[in-house]
Amino acid sequence: MKNIPASMKCSQRPSAKGSDTLLEQQVQHMLVAVEHELRSAPAGIDELSLIKKLQGPPWNLIGALAFHDIQALYPVHFLLFHVLYRLRDTLAEAGENLYISPLRIGIEHQDIIGGKGLPGTVDSLRSFYLDLSQYELPEESVQQMMDDFWEGRGDSKPSSPEILQAARVLGFDSVPDNFQTAKQAFRRAVMQAHPDRGGETEAIQSLNEAFAVLKAHFSQILEHI
Repeated sequence: MKNIPASMKCSQRPSAKGSDTLLEQQVQHMLVAVEHELRSAPAGIDELSLIKKLQGPPWNLIGALAFHDIQALYPVHFLLFHVLYRLRDTLAEAGENLYISPLRIGIEHQDIIGGKGLPGTVDSLRSFYLDLSQYELPEESVQQMMDDFWEGRGDSKPSSPEILQAARVLGFDSVPDNFQTAKQAFRRAVMQAHPDRGGETEAIQSLNEAFAVLKAHFSQILEHI
């Protein structure tokens, strides 16, 4: 089992199925955040700078890291590149290419779509990063990632009024039935709030906090299954 940052440890152990679902929720949240940050950096961005953006507001998706500790950095690096390869597959369908390298990550327009692979794809790397068995993050750490938003609030979890208010921020009249519905609304709202469309950072932070509340809500449901 790989070592992980101390900030990502906790004693709670969800079921294996619950752990997988919690990890997928984190991946979906990161997909939206990463796409937004890449579209905000048309010249591209390096891996460490992207990680730092995901650590800070409005996202707060990654805890404190010792960047000099390669073993501690591995889980975050792997999860980020897993997200990047999944995002590249999605963008390819819209005629865009995602260039992936530790020194530069960026979205590019591609004029030609053809063949069985994606332009610039190294199949062995893509296969490696899309295989979550290579991640090997302990189950308790997955739960901690879901709790990152609540850091500093002790053991508190979102209350019913908070959950309803979060749903309303994302455009719902009531709490959605499932995480995927919430994620789709979050993604649409974040894209609409992009500065290129007249949005503001404060609006994105509000949307991100609302989605984090709903993500915590659905993780609580998983704990009781």
